[in-house]
Amino acid sequence: MKLGFFTMPMHPVGKDWRVSLREDREAFLLADELGFVEGYVGEHATDLAENITSCTMFIASLASAVKRMRLGTGTVNLPNSHPVTVASQIAMLDHMLDGRLIFGISPGGLLSDAEIFGNLDNNRNEMFLEAINHVIAIWAAEEPYNIRGKYWNISTERTLMADIGQGIVPRPLQQPHPPIVVTAVAPFSQGVTEAAARGWEPISANFLMPAWVSSHWPKYVAGCERGGRPADAANWRVAKSVFVADDAKTARDYATRENSPYRQYYYSLFTKLKAGGRLGLFKTHREQPDDEVTLDAVCDQLIIYGTPDDVADKLLAFQDEVGEFGTLLYAGKDWADRDLGRRSMVLMAEQVMPRVNAGRETPLKVSRFAAMRGTADAGLTTDQIMAMTRGED
Repeated sequence: MKLGFFTMPMHPVGKDWRVSLREDREAFLLADELGFVEGYVGEHATDLAENITSCTMFIASLASAVKRMRLGTGTVNLPNSHPVTVASQIAMLDHMLDGRLIFGISPGGLLSDAEIFGNLDNNRNEMFLEAINHVIAIWAAEEPYNIRGKYWNISTERTLMADIGQGIVPRPLQQPHPPIVVTAVAPFSQGVTEAAARGWEPISANFLMPAWVSSHWPKYVAGCERGGRPADAANWRVAKSVFVADDAKTARDYATRENSPYRQYYYSLFTKLKAGGRLGLFKTHREQPDDEVTLDAVCDQLIIYGTPDDVADKLLAFQDEVGEFGTLLYAGKDWADRDLGRRSMVLMAEQVMPRVNAGRETPLKVSRFAAMRGTADAGLTTDQIMAMTRGED
């Protein structure tokens, strides 16, 4: 299992923006030093807590400083931007990163962003699909462009002067385009299937209950089968809220106290999802009554904390529940205590991950894979069940 980094980010409202931006930058530089393989950052225009307003601009600020780690947009919210803006900026960013860019995309989930950009009442999934199709078409097309859609029309037919370069959108360094990833934020996400069929890879969000995370693998397998490619767990990324400390008391206090950056993170998400009628993401089963979904229950289920040994054991148990995946994305939180925030990342890279990967070398439990495909007590061997979960049946 590889280790990556993902941050929305989310900071206390009222925190000096300069301080939070420096912290976020420092977290990426530290991740790079520690050997994290990739790092993603989100964007929102209308949220003082989730206060990176442009993930591409933030990544550009890291281009010369991050030496090894791949960097990803997490995500570009496509309905909120013109496809030409996205295509040209992603192409430039890929060159700035010398081909280390991962292109993360989504329809966007923040309703205030949708309202301010004028698409609150539109079919944003439809806009998302048209936008990414336009972006890919721009990179593949010969100029002059003549790309038509319901929401955007793109042309340079009247103004092209190819001999001097006018009217031509630049292409990314990676051809035909950077790797594309999508965030999976719903149980049994059909979007995972559609993305996998097109050769894109999923990131399961860190605010989903384990039961819903595990529902993404069969959807990914179905999409890969439709796209004529093998389903490889190495391509599945799962984000998780983790805090590691040198002692159990420090870990518990920092992760669970009333003003904990971890608790405040889920308080903000809980408030938004409840207002948007999406509290089901925090349910442990579909029939669970809304009044049983509390902030305490959400935090208990979704925050992993403890000493390196504790966290490694909990992550192995989590993987045993959801299935094998290739990259664990450590979900960045506000550094309410800078030293503890940094120390958690160091312990995660240097002590937790070696323990996790050593634990993964032991035989996998048949029950885990049987549960994923309903094959319990079917008399199958471990190898057969593992093959089934990889789409080889």
